[in-house]
Amino acid sequence: QVQLVESGGGLAQAGGSLRLSCAASGGIFSRYVMAWFRQAPGKEREFVSAITQQSGTTYYGDSVRGRFAVSRNNAGNTVYLQMNSLKPEDTAVYYCAANIVFRTSEDYPYWGQGTQVTVSS
Repeated sequence: QVQLVESGGGLAQAGGSLRLSCAASGGIFSRYVMAWFRQAPGKEREFVSAITQQSGTTYYGDSVRGRFAVSRNNAGNTVYLQMNSLKPEDTAVYYCAANIVFRTSEDYPYWGQGTQVTVSS
């Protein structure tokens, strides 16, 4: 059983940056594709980014490509999401998730509790 805990959310101004972290425990971290999703009020959960087990490949949703960067530290069991050039529409609860294979759908067996990101204009 993998446990995931996100941190690093908060309030940022438009154009600013935040860095989210997701710490994993209870499993072999390097076996898992790690993904980030987000959910804004009244909207469906949206794929943001993912990174494969050995960081060989990264994926991004269209709305964040070129502004966000995902990375991971397998020795530290942590995945990161660097968010730059933030926009008010990036406001959402951000979740990390883990799966053995890459998916852009919500088909991930393990999820964190989420961290709130609020971007003011």
